[in-house]
This record gives sequence, C-alpha cells and structure tokens, in this order.
Amino acid sequence: MVTALFKVVLMGDGSVGKTSLRRTYMGEGFRASYHITIGADFAVKKLKLAGGHDVSIQIWDLAGQEHFKNVRSSFYMGAQGALAVYSTVERSSFENLENWLEECWGNTGRKVPVVVIGNKIDLREQFKDNEAMRQTIVTTEEGQAFADKITASGVHASFLETSAKTGTNVEAAFLELAIKILEAGGMV
Repeated sequence: MVTALFKVVLMGDGSVGKTSLRRTYMGEGFRASYHITIGADFAVKKLKLAGGHDVSIQIWDLAGQEHFKNVRSSFYMGAQGALAVYSTVERSSFENLENWLEECWGNTGRKVPVVVIGNKIDLREQFKDNEAMRQTIVTTEEGQAFADKITASGVHASFLETSAKTGTNVEAAFLELAIKILEAGGMV
C-alpha cells in the first residue's frame, strides 16, 4: 500500500505553544523555556489510520511573529491541512485566529481542513484564581463556537483543547487533522 504524504502547517501567534505541540507529538519532550521559531521548522511522523491508510504527516511549524509574515507565505504552498493554535490563557491569540486562517487559505489557494486547538489548558486553572488574568481566558465553548463557524462555512474543521506540557490531546489533534484531510479527499 502506498503511504500518503500530508503536508500540514502549525500556525498561530508567537508563544501559543506550536513548537511545544510539535515536540510533544514527535516524542521529543516538553521544554518550559521559550525560543522563537525563525521562519519555519518541520518534522515528519508516520501513522496508520483506520481503514489501513498509511500516512506520513509533514508538519511545518510556522513562526508566529508578525515580522515573519512575508517569509511564511512560501511555507503554506502545498499544505493540505492546518492546526490553528491559540493559548487558552491569551485572548488576543484567539482573536487573531481569523487572520491566521485568511493567511493560510490565501497562500494555499483553497480552504484546507483545519483543527482549531486551544493549547495550554494546564494553565487555565491558575488564571481563574487571579481577577486580572481571568479576563484573558478563552473558554471551551468559545473555541468550539469558532470551529463550528468554520464548519458552517463549508470547511472540514474541528476543535480540541490540548496541553503540550501534559500531553493531553496532542496525539488526538494530529490524528484528527489527518482524518479531516481524508474526509476532504486528501488521499491520493
């Protein structure tokens, strides 16, 4: 059986945990220190999906800082899906997701499948105890509503909350995107 190659992009504001998600998924472990991604980084992982589909996921981890926007455009070419990541404790990163989707779809030339990921759920409890910080929390319901809005526009989309630190739903997020790509006709 032929192994399909799915190129996917990890996109979202800087410091939302994209690289940590990729590292955790690849079994490289979590690092608490933050190092910005310059341009893009990538990794490849093979998996077997239900129905016997062998898939290699090529993950392009895109730099989230605004000054890398011109560089990022070329990394979207050929992408078949996207993980749109925000921090559940940084509302501005959630509010920027529409810009990220527009950038992705504009550079890929089509509305590729998306898994919306609310990352850093391990921090949400800590933020609930602080009145000032509580204002920055993005709820599960808000994340789900955003994914539902994307789905209603005809895009294969879904929503998961993750923690790169604890590993919660990290494997599930990448598996879900592979399934969405298959649903959209991504298997060659």
